Amino acid sequence: MTHVVDDFMTRSVHTIGAQSPLTEAHRIMNEHAIRHLPVLEGGKLMGVVSMRDLHLIETLKGVDPKEVAVEEAMAQEAYTVPPGTPLLEVARTMAMHKYGSAVIARDGKVEGIFTTIDALKALEEVLSSPGAAPTRRRKTTPRQLGKKSAPRKAAARKGAGTAAKRPAGKSAAKRPARKAAPARKRGGR
Repeated sequence: MTHVVDDFMTRSVHTIGAQSPLTEAHRIMNEHAIRHLPVLEGGKLMGVVSMRDLHLIETLKGVDPKEVAVEEAMAQEAYTVPPGTPLLEVARTMAMHKYGSAVIARDGKVEGIFTTIDALKALEEVLSSPGAAPTRRRKTTPRQLGKKSAPRKAAARKGAGTAAKRPAGKSAAKRPARKAAPARKRGGR
């Protein structure tokens, strides 16, 4: 069964206007225990502001959260996908680019939001479903998610065994020895 982002997105999305002060964004986020707010202007999506964005702007000297508009703190290039986008595609893109959320929108109108918390709920549901056989996979970094895996050279060689991994004449005894790190003095305060 192919899952789509609509199956796991949060449908009741809290939003904020671009001209609202940062204090209003804080209030909404704290009141609803959320970390991402789509920013709208005239009903159209303009960007996303996160709790992290707010904290970053507020650490700047001379910034008054009551006077600064949300549009000054928001990310203008929000990761946006249309309804019906495969969950795998959304999760892969979020992991690769380290996005904290994806806004689900059609024609600039927000229909939902998919956050890392929603992704964990989706993972839990998929893994706990009957027939979900556990598979062993090597750990994959976000950078590797964007690349296709290249076949290993050793596996490509016919009859390659463990002895063929090190070329002749490169034994451990002929390599220069590593120098030991100097011992550190232990002292207390």
